[in-house]
Amino acid sequence: MAESIVQQQYDRLAKIYDRRWRDYVTDTLVFLKQWAKIPPEAAVLDVACGTGEFERLLLQEHPDRQIVGIDISAEMLAVAQNKLQHHFNVTFRQGSATAIPSADECFDVVVCASSFHYFDRPLDALAEMKRVLKPGGKLIILDWCKDFLLCRFCDLVLKVFDSAHKQCYTQQEFHNFLSASQFQIQAATKLRLGLVWGLMVATATKN
Repeated sequence: MAESIVQQQYDRLAKIYDRRWRDYVTDTLVFLKQWAKIPPEAAVLDVACGTGEFERLLLQEHPDRQIVGIDISAEMLAVAQNKLQHHFNVTFRQGSATAIPSADECFDVVVCASSFHYFDRPLDALAEMKRVLKPGGKLIILDWCKDFLLCRFCDLVLKVFDSAHKQCYTQQEFHNFLSASQFQIQAATKLRLGLVWGLMVATATKN
């Protein structure tokens, strides 16, 4: 039920998403690209890829890199496919974070940006990300952080007014999810973008 609500919401937003959230998307994904330092030869999976903006950023420097993006919203994927239609090394697939449409151990890097707070079953999502990672592969997740006062306020408001929103987490809660899923955290930090957005990011490997 929760996934269908998210899907319907982002199907409606798809055509205006890049314009409405331009500054937030640019700031967060540029930071994520710099943080992740993904080597050009790595096979990358972007979970909840939205309109393909992270793919576009990665391809600016290495246009031949292999990327798969999955998203639950067909309309968001349609925007992504149109945006990157000339990059045949990029594949977009409709799918859920808890049922990733990919084989076991086929990606060097899995990334997920600004989506973890939508996951109804975060441990199941992490199990799927672990399943598709190669041995020694890296998981990189960026999301809102409840340690920041304004994010706690946003979390409360969204729980009332946004049926798609599930829950924000503190950095410690997030790290506990990773540890319970048998990921080993290699690097992590918290940061603020602008006045509102308090974020956390972690890079982890399969134990």
